[in-house]
Amino acid sequence: MPAATPGTPSLLRAMNDRAALDLLLTHGPLSRTRIGHLTGLSKPTASQLLARLEAAGLVVVTGTDGGRPGPSAQLYAINPRAAYVGGLDVTPGRVLAAVADLTGTVIASHEVPYTEGAQAVGQVTEALGGAVEAAGLHRGDLHRVVIGTPGAFDPQSGRLRYASHLPGWHSPTLLDDLAAALPMPVEYENDVNLAAVAEQRLGAARGHEDFVLLWNEEGLGAALVFGGRLHRGWTGGAGEVGFLPVPGRPLVRQVTRANSGGYQELAGVEGLPRLAADLGVEPVSGSPDGPDAGPHGPEVAAAVALLARAAAAPEGAHLRFLQAYATALATGLASLVAVLDPEIVVLAGAAIGAGGEPLRELLGAELADLAPSRPRLVPGEVLQQPVLHGALESALAATRDEVFDTSR
Repeated sequence: MPAATPGTPSLLRAMNDRAALDLLLTHGPLSRTRIGHLTGLSKPTASQLLARLEAAGLVVVTGTDGGRPGPSAQLYAINPRAAYVGGLDVTPGRVLAAVADLTGTVIASHEVPYTEGAQAVGQVTEALGGAVEAAGLHRGDLHRVVIGTPGAFDPQSGRLRYASHLPGWHSPTLLDDLAAALPMPVEYENDVNLAAVAEQRLGAARGHEDFVLLWNEEGLGAALVFGGRLHRGWTGGAGEVGFLPVPGRPLVRQVTRANSGGYQELAGVEGLPRLAADLGVEPVSGSPDGPDAGPHGPEVAAAVALLARAAAAPEGAHLRFLQAYATALATGLASLVAVLDPEIVVLAGAAIGAGGEPLRELLGAELADLAPSRPRLVPGEVLQQPVLHGALESALAATRDEVFDTSR
């Protein structure tokens, strides 16, 4: 079948089909009358469109509008079983996988803890296989998988860079081995970039074309979005701001070997308990790596506990602690703002989130003193597993482009 050319009925039908499918994703079930109104199509054309999409298995009838009888009252929705995708969030402590249907609904997940000597391919296949099995599917049912990791795979060499702390993921044949083990297309993305995708599609950055996401958990990083698209850089390392030299810390040389840098040393979570103690903040009772530590390691858990308690009572030593942390964050963020001039800065990650509104206000005041422009600082809204949700959203975007293309 020859490809559709501009202005042909085939292309116009495909454009109308995609517009209707996007409306159903945005609004949920709609009647043919409502779809016709929103697309500007006549009722007969809307009826033909829905019949075509239903025959293709892309939409299903889900009921009637308000219980009114007659075919005009039928409601149509995206067929969630038309395609499935997988997403994985990889950290030094575990691999978390999930499966979502075409509407974006997460239907199953499975976590595999890291064990000493574990290989990346085995971790990925075990975690993904567990999620697929829990969803009642087979791995071949997945149209696409996106894997999020610290650091980034260099597009020139295929090697994982900027993540020496991720054990088992530095084999020169890793990408080939994963491709051989998985039957579907697999993509790889930096974890902080995926958190930005989640905020762009589901959270605080919806409707914004130019923004920076500043992240602080196990590592300090940033994601850069220009014109609605992620900026990854030549080696995939754009946003690795933990390596940024900053005032107040000695220069760290050969930073990739040390896996650290000035900004990480200044504002990373590992230094926050010591900073709190120096400012007279009482330590939080209990072990940070106990049952309340949550999904994070002990350093993050300790920092989160201190920041959350300080934010709950921001006065005295608590206020001094929040102010010092805000100054540390603003020292590096000011450089990003001066160079990039974003519309907004999304503040994300467990450590920044724990500081809440008191930290955001202090950071805003510091940034206003240090940077020439004043972007609006907004808290991240995707608080549960943002990297995993970003991986699923990234996989869904590409899969929908393929599945919704009715011109082929």
